[in-house]
Amino acid sequence: MILTALLLSCCTTLPAEAPRPTETPSAMKLKSPALAEPPTETEHAKPDAPTPKTFVTSRNELDPGVEVGTSSMEPILKTPVKPPTTESFETPRKRKIWYGLMAASHGAAAFDAWTTRRAISGGYGVEGDPLQRPFAHSGAIYATTQVTPLIMDYVGHRMMRSRHPWMRRMWWVPQAASGSVSLGAGIHNYYVVP
Repeated sequence: MILTALLLSCCTTLPAEAPRPTETPSAMKLKSPALAEPPTETEHAKPDAPTPKTFVTSRNELDPGVEVGTSSMEPILKTPVKPPTTESFETPRKRKIWYGLMAASHGAAAFDAWTTRRAISGGYGVEGDPLQRPFAHSGAIYATTQVTPLIMDYVGHRMMRSRHPWMRRMWWVPQAASGSVSLGAGIHNYYVVP
């Protein structure tokens, strides 16, 4: 029974190249019933099939002599879409505070180097840090005391941009600690010299 229905439907459909009637439905109604043609399948014509994909040829930007075929279904923009969230949690306010802490910690380190050099050259003490001791008698101490604040600036900046919320809340601690230790050492050295 299914096979019979399938054969019947296949045999009664007209091919797509078959001519369509030129008469309008209103003209068919005016004809007399005896002269009217029996309704055919063309009155209830099925919609056309979708058009196949077309390929557009365009010039290659790198080599103008080569044509490249692109499908019409390809996206218009070939650049990747930005992600909905950025990796950086840095805000302009945090950046200003970071620069302020950077200036304060480097200034405190320079003050520590100046007071250390002043105390050692006056004979009132020795350098307590074994890593700084070789540089304490020369001007190189000004450069070497800037290393620790530089490392703490980097650590603070990384913490500010971290994915972990607790690190983003504590990003200022390394810079503040570095600056306060240098300032404390500088004040101590300043009062050692009478």
